[in-house]
Amino acid sequence: MSGIGVLPSQTLAAMIARGEIAAETEIAAAQIQPASLDLRLGHEAYRVRASFLSGEGQRVADRLDEFTMHRIDLSGGAVLEKGCVYVVPLMERLALPPGLQAVANAKSSTGRLDLLTRAIADGGTEFDRIAPGYAGPLYAEICPRSFSVLVRPGMALNQIRFRAGHAVLTDAELARLHAEVTLVDGTAVIDDGLGFSVDLRPRDGTLVGYRAKPHAGVIDLGRIGHYRPAEFWEDVESRDGRIILDPGAFYILVSREAVHIPPDYAAEMAPYLAMVGEFRVHYAGFFDPGFGHSGVGGQGSRGVLEVRCHEAPFVLEHGQVVGRLVYERMAERPEQLYGAGIASNYQGQGLKLSKHFRAQSAS
Repeated sequence: MSGIGVLPSQTLAAMIARGEIAAETEIAAAQIQPASLDLRLGHEAYRVRASFLSGEGQRVADRLDEFTMHRIDLSGGAVLEKGCVYVVPLMERLALPPGLQAVANAKSSTGRLDLLTRAIADGGTEFDRIAPGYAGPLYAEICPRSFSVLVRPGMALNQIRFRAGHAVLTDAELARLHAEVTLVDGTAVIDDGLGFSVDLRPRDGTLVGYRAKPHAGVIDLGRIGHYRPAEFWEDVESRDGRIILDPGAFYILVSREAVHIPPDYAAEMAPYLAMVGEFRVHYAGFFDPGFGHSGVGGQGSRGVLEVRCHEAPFVLEHGQVVGRLVYERMAERPEQLYGAGIASNYQGQGLKLSKHFRAQSAS
């Protein structure tokens, strides 16, 4: 095994070869990212009455017997309806060695569709957290929030990262790293991670984001660059550096800062403290080594913010800190970096919808 830190692509390949990561259908090389593995949907989904965790000592399969309303065959494609909760067995399963834990998260394109997707496992007491030494199946809980989606077996909506030991940088270590390689442009706000703020004063024009339309059609997740943004999104504009978030609405915004993840590090986007406002800042949270790195086609890439307002309307102002990046050491430098010869959809990004939509100018 590699040393302390997040395991890189070459170690993931070795784990697959040893059977520590296995699947009913052979794992494809394209699933292996610089610091994570894409997880694929299996052949069936279960519409359940409510979201659940298996709980200590219990199996997800047994809880499905308790909560399932009906089973759906995904083989020919099936629609997961907005507002409903589904559990889908994943193709991949784990047999982790002692001391090796895993954390899952939605993929970037999944989060940008307001598609709440979380991993659950047997004996689990938290979403997206896989205990050290876990051996067993994996499942995805999927709840479409803004759009109904059409899915098929083999599609990847979430991804998993493996970690040996404690890899998170302290604030002092993060400050030293920023002094060496410049993690964000402008002033670095370091407090339990690297803070980032919202950009509501674009250099050109007044467009600051997009708001999901409440009664849009179905999105086929297999169609890339296909949909007209205007059919699913409303433009959000600001002339005074502020917007008012509506309760229950979903927004795509962008960070003011350009983010840089050096090759020997990975990062996870974490929500800011709840006391700053009643809204959720993100669904997708992994930043791979090389994201925004100048050596692989980027000069810093801004973070897209997936924002859902909760109970009350909330005024969001330009430069308001809304989240933080928690940096982690890699156990080794990945042989392949984000944006360098792999299908990296969001390198060098600004304000950008998911890959399923045409370029915004085509709206």
